[in-house]
Amino acid sequence: MPLRFNHMELSLPPGELTRWRNDIAAFYGEVFGFTTLDFPLFGQNCLVLQTYPEASQFLLIVEHERSLSCPGFDHLGFLLDSREAVDEKLAACRAWQARDARVEIKEYDDLVLEQTTTRAFYVRFGLPLWFDVQHIACKSDTHATRRWVFR
Repeated sequence: MPLRFNHMELSLPPGELTRWRNDIAAFYGEVFGFTTLDFPLFGQNCLVLQTYPEASQFLLIVEHERSLSCPGFDHLGFLLDSREAVDEKLAACRAWQARDARVEIKEYDDLVLEQTTTRAFYVRFGLPLWFDVQHIACKSDTHATRRWVFR
């Protein structure tokens, strides 16, 4: 059986989660549909951003003196079902950016390869990691599409 993403822990400097908590919950909830959960762990009140109510895929946001720093374009990818869905998320991120300049967006031209075309952009807000929001379109039937199925 193939591996499946379960969670990622992202650490912020002490005090930063407290400062950003409401904004992080609002942005990632409104734009990406994450639900949030305050979670006591490691002697602190952590924040869980989850994609499903049973928390089978989530980001655990913690504070730590040795916090994550990503000065480049280190990222976690979100794969969407259509090019239009990517454009809708980009529009939502731009709308947030219009009212909060802390939203960072990096737009890309389509990545056209022999068998696929990828529509993508990066966004970062309140967390030290970029998120790559993309759709990969196959140019022929020879490239199989795979989907996760929950049973």
